[in-house]
Amino acid sequence: MLQLYGRASSSRAVGGNAPTVLRVTDLASTPAEEKGRTAFVLRNGQRAPDGFALYLIIGSADTTSLPQSAPFVVLPQQFSYLRSGDIVSIREDRGAVGVRVLYRRESSHNTFLVTERCDNYCLMCSQPPKREDDSWIIDEILQAVPLVDQTTTHLGFTGGEPTLLEERFLQVLQECKRRLPSTSIHVLSNGRSFSNRQFTKAWADIQHPALFVGIPLYSDVATLHDYIVQASGAYDQTLKGILNLKELVQKVEVRVVLHKQTYPRLPQLAEFIVRNLLFVDHVALMGLEVTGFTLANMEALWIDPIEYQRELYQAVQVLDAARVPVSIYNLPRCLLPQALWPFAARSISDWKNEYRPECQNCEEVSRCAGFFGTSKGKHSAHIRPIRSAAAHPA
Repeated sequence: MLQLYGRASSSRAVGGNAPTVLRVTDLASTPAEEKGRTAFVLRNGQRAPDGFALYLIIGSADTTSLPQSAPFVVLPQQFSYLRSGDIVSIREDRGAVGVRVLYRRESSHNTFLVTERCDNYCLMCSQPPKREDDSWIIDEILQAVPLVDQTTTHLGFTGGEPTLLEERFLQVLQECKRRLPSTSIHVLSNGRSFSNRQFTKAWADIQHPALFVGIPLYSDVATLHDYIVQASGAYDQTLKGILNLKELVQKVEVRVVLHKQTYPRLPQLAEFIVRNLLFVDHVALMGLEVTGFTLANMEALWIDPIEYQRELYQAVQVLDAARVPVSIYNLPRCLLPQALWPFAARSISDWKNEYRPECQNCEEVSRCAGFFGTSKGKHSAHIRPIRSAAAHPA
């Protein structure tokens, strides 16, 4: 699993508590007008060219070649993957210097965390919410967006709940439209803010050509959905939010995390979507990431995915028959009946995507979602290599 966050082992004058957001380069020929917003990566004692805003030293911590008084941070070898076009945030906090990799140009899984605040408290939340003021993150994102490579095909925004930032988050989306007109934007939201028609209208008024919002709907039964998200009335607000968005011709994906609470009524939920939300743009049926709150709620949530394949198959058949686009995320192919393979996507973010030793001889590994590196070794007991197309019949 790639290390995206860390602390510098040593540093010099990087500039206060406010985050400094810089594009990374290893090219000494960077134009002079860009050096003021660029961090130069030094590897293995390489000599430093003049004029960059910051020097990132990876490996050997030789600072003698740096320009006089130049700010620098020394990073552990785990950050050696940094390449030109990546974006980092440097922030001093109580005498230590924190480093966060915000964007990797070569990755197709770049997602910005907008806030850790949320008005849901989901049993399986992988990013447990905090109540502290973290509005500085929006400032960081607004600095980062102009530095993102314009050929980037996809960017994600997640939380917490991004829409709690209201106008400030809408400002981020407007900046994405202006700076990255060809980049598809995917926002993960619980959907409740969209029950406010005024907010939904402001969202639609941005007129972004490729803006998607992914909204979880965990059951066709209101009380079960509200129990899972630990928020009374959330079901009604979420449904109203989806309806408001689609009335204003916005793109909506419905997301369902598969676990012990959601799988028994999965076919009924699919039928509910077909009857009442046929106009949604996509449905994602998602394997459980065993981290965050899931670890504290294992008894209520964990079920070996092999045990809910019948319900999963029935739900996919209902949605596909109604021509609702549907995908299966985060589940290894060896757990799925072969009839579901066309719906299974390689969905886990590349920085935390792993494969088990038994996957080495699997013929489907290049098409398989793999496993969450964050899941602390909790996997199905039925993982096995697939050695022929006929080895796992429907």
